[in-house]
Amino acid sequence: MTRASIPVIETPRLVLRGPEPQDYPDFKATFTSYRARYMGGPLNAYEAWMLYAAEIGHWEIRGFGMWMIHLRDTGETVGMAGGWQPARWPEREIAWVIWPDRAGKGYALEATHAVRRHLYRNGWTTAVSYIDPKNLDSIRLAERLGAKKDHEAQTIDGSDAVYRHPSPQQLDRTQLAHGIEMEIGHYADPLFKPKGWAID
Repeated sequence: MTRASIPVIETPRLVLRGPEPQDYPDFKATFTSYRARYMGGPLNAYEAWMLYAAEIGHWEIRGFGMWMIHLRDTGETVGMAGGWQPARWPEREIAWVIWPDRAGKGYALEATHAVRRHLYRNGWTTAVSYIDPKNLDSIRLAERLGAKKDHEAQTIDGSDAVYRHPSPQQLDRTQLAHGIEMEIGHYADPLFKPKGWAID
């Protein structure tokens, strides 16, 4: 799949597009920072470049990949979300990352919910997320998306937790899907001020 043929996904606040060269500085800043500690980082500049090249190439090899998350109002990028299955990954994964200064605004929830819906409508019947057990923010987000820890699933290297996303049938027109959309609606409300620790 060429970059030009990567589908665009739109939500009330976001536009998701395939990765472009101009998005690299934000990606590098995140993956060379402490934010990447649960994703194999922090990386050095060369490693970050190679990973970003892999993000672009993944679309060509697999036919799916990670979208860059853009704010609809300004066009700026705030993170990434999408499908991911590099070599040695036991299953297709739904993954996400939000830039450090953009966390806590519900962007990951909104983008990942839209990505999962798109992937399910285009042939996926199941998906997992491989999460470092110490990455509590991502675990909370997976659980808010309805994913549950799958103790029987194969891990990548034995050190990650596998969260199984609900199937398309478990999501379609259900209370879970309605609840996710309701929470996204709260974040879109300019008067909404979430209490407690900021989560994606």
